[in-house]
Amino acid sequence: MSHRSRLLWATLPFTTFALAAAFPASAQTADPAPAPQAEEQTDEVVVTGTYARSLAAATETKRQAAYGVDSINSTDIGKFPTQNVAEALQLVTGVAITRPRGEGLYVSVRGLGPQFQSTLLNGRSVALNDLIENGGANGRQFRFEMLPAEFVSQIDVVKTPTADMTEGALGGNIDVKTFRPLDVGTKTTLNLRGTYTTMTDKVKPNATALTSYKSADGTFGLLAGAQYWAKEVRNDRWYQAGWNLDKFVPALGRGFYTPTRTRPTVETENRERLSGLVSAQWQPTPELQTTLDVLATRLDVAYDEYGLDIYPDDPGTTIVPGSVKLDGDTVVGATINNVRFMGTREYSLNRHDLLTVGLKQSWKPEGWDISANVNWSYAHSFHPSYDVGTVRSRIQFFAPLTYDASGGYKVIPTFTTPTDPNKPANFVLYPFNIAPKNSKDWDSYARLDVGREMGGFLSKIAAGGEYHWRKRDYARRDFTVDPGKVPLNTFAPNGYEAMPFDDFLDGVSGNAPRNWLVPITDVFYDKLFTSAVANAPLSAGDRRASYIVTEKTASGYVRADYALPLGSVDVTGNVGVRYVHTDQVASGTLTIGTAPTPASFPQTFSNWLPSFNLRAELSPTLVARLAASRVLTRPNVTQSAPQISVSTDAPTASGGNPELKPFLATQFDGSLEWYFSRKGSVTGALFYKAMDDYITAQNINVEIPGRGTILLSTQVNGGDAKVYGAEAAYNQVFDFLPAPFDGLGFQASYTHTSVKANYTAGARPIKDELIGLSKNSFNMVGFYDYGPFSARLSYVWRDKYLAGTGSTTQAPNYIDAFGSLDGNVSFRLTDKTMLSLEAINIAGARQYSYNDREVRFGEIHYWGRTVLFGIRTEF
Repeated sequence: MSHRSRLLWATLPFTTFALAAAFPASAQTADPAPAPQAEEQTDEVVVTGTYARSLAAATETKRQAAYGVDSINSTDIGKFPTQNVAEALQLVTGVAITRPRGEGLYVSVRGLGPQFQSTLLNGRSVALNDLIENGGANGRQFRFEMLPAEFVSQIDVVKTPTADMTEGALGGNIDVKTFRPLDVGTKTTLNLRGTYTTMTDKVKPNATALTSYKSADGTFGLLAGAQYWAKEVRNDRWYQAGWNLDKFVPALGRGFYTPTRTRPTVETENRERLSGLVSAQWQPTPELQTTLDVLATRLDVAYDEYGLDIYPDDPGTTIVPGSVKLDGDTVVGATINNVRFMGTREYSLNRHDLLTVGLKQSWKPEGWDISANVNWSYAHSFHPSYDVGTVRSRIQFFAPLTYDASGGYKVIPTFTTPTDPNKPANFVLYPFNIAPKNSKDWDSYARLDVGREMGGFLSKIAAGGEYHWRKRDYARRDFTVDPGKVPLNTFAPNGYEAMPFDDFLDGVSGNAPRNWLVPITDVFYDKLFTSAVANAPLSAGDRRASYIVTEKTASGYVRADYALPLGSVDVTGNVGVRYVHTDQVASGTLTIGTAPTPASFPQTFSNWLPSFNLRAELSPTLVARLAASRVLTRPNVTQSAPQISVSTDAPTASGGNPELKPFLATQFDGSLEWYFSRKGSVTGALFYKAMDDYITAQNINVEIPGRGTILLSTQVNGGDAKVYGAEAAYNQVFDFLPAPFDGLGFQASYTHTSVKANYTAGARPIKDELIGLSKNSFNMVGFYDYGPFSARLSYVWRDKYLAGTGSTTQAPNYIDAFGSLDGNVSFRLTDKTMLSLEAINIAGARQYSYNDREVRFGEIHYWGRTVLFGIRTEF
């Protein structure tokens, strides 16, 4: 057992404490339909366990809703091993998450990736922060790390939308609801805990305070919350950029794959988040209510990476023919001459700010439901450090490389060279780079809804309109200084250090460098980033990397709710249509030869989105549903941005496509739900999505100012994809058992998703696969709530999925199947005070990837275990 593992398990007996729920939440039912209860369920059932109570509330929300929805509430989030909202959502049927460096970040629903989800905060759209660490901008993916889990009362994942819901999701509409004072009442809670990560051997503090006031007459409430959260992260990573086709044709002939850039690397993060929440409510009469919601978050991530880049695919490399070892069309072993080895240090302080302010006015005179909603939010992701951005300091040498990857993708391949990467005299300088990024996102939203209760077949008619304005302003520069091949010792005898870790991927076998020299960032920065460099004018590449995209969306809807008895079966539901009109302007810089040329590309598109939901109560315990709808997702902002480089010598170009239109799909859903008790249910669903405007990589003709018709290599609409599958879920509290076993319970869900697809990546055909789609996923939760003691153990697993489609000359890559075992124990000292312990990735799972054959190694990630311990009290 490693030193860290011994310390972790030695710590457990002394740290059996952690944070519990912020507040117990009652079920908040959306669009409830009448649902008579079975006779045996009419008596009040008191559910004493906190998790069991939460499960019962979520079950009732699903049962009563007028559309397909799965929910999770605050007790789940506060009590489960969860660092943020994304990790709570992974327990919802059909939901999977991505967890870079061990923490949940993005959410997928029913096999469709993060960009296909629409995330709302209290029913309102929200601005989006971007990934600026390495410039990987997206523009449609909400970063769930920006939402403290302790501020959240309930999350709804809507899978069958209605006409009144804001469009934007082919996967699911995710509505995150924060606490409000008229629901909470008068109380204050204080949560104190520590976060310990085994890879860093450090504990960081976490403190959350929430206080709520409700006037004695119940007409006014004010809630405020604040949180400080910190965490140290280390991720050991064997990084690999892919496998190239036909790199060494003179020596091998055609049809063989060889590895590209490979990097053993240690990634570290020091993460700090400050968050504040304010909610005020005024309800002078039962019919009139005003609600103000304000949320602000600042997340600072100090990123420091230590790597050894190895380039077997550089120009000038040659393969030694007699050294080649083949496995089919893959060169799994060889000696390659003139390979570049590069000691790298990459540092950036990445700041993510989010501010959202929402105001809702509702008025419900007899028979009417009228509401007005406005919201403004701003997301800013930038670098406050070094006045610049990501700082890349690099040193290099050239030497032969002998590699052997025949051991497969779950071991480190053999990578050896006769040149010592720990000897300073072997290194010379490599061009120094600083890349500042500045991503600003504004989102303004206004909405009016009017509903009228009716009698007879039509139970309610509702209509409304919505205006949505969004702007993304993304700017990037690249300062590059080439000092020439100056010997490292001559340039900066104090400018390097040995990698400060001696246990890189400890426990993973393989013969490759585990230690190497890396530059010291401050020394390289002080010597190379001079005022002359800092004040250099924008280059053509700088201009081309920056863009502005604005969207103005106006929409309106009509929705009719219906109710009719069919014999003994009560049938309810809704039917409606939504019209969406979008005006988009994508502005940026084209590079025509060497000349940067500003350009704007306006476009307009309009869509009709009908929807239908039916809920049939076949018996007091059995509910059936049918649903159909037309849905859309807009393309990622980077895909629409005019980041286009035009060749000087030929009528060709590459880059974004500002003429992209939204993804469109028609979807159908059917489900059967058996609620055999207030604390138990079995549900199943079948779903089908036909996407007729899937975006694919192809070549198209576009008009470029001053150049005429140009063949552009980019993304286009027109691919064909169909996603279909099944879900099943079961949950039950075994209260029929004798005490103390009546506190036992179990929850599980399984999702199977298949796809029929036909599109291209470059000239490579992609068939029956979509990025981010796992065919199988499941979760299991065993829990025990009895008296003051609670315990839970969960396992969440998803199948392998396509992570990158590759290109004409590069193989696609896959993330291997991954599962996480998490646990929680808690003990209530008094009615108001609870101690508990949470552990994440208890089994110490590693994440692996590979290319389209398992013999083509990819990446290995290990971020260790996380332990959270603390105390929560209420007064």
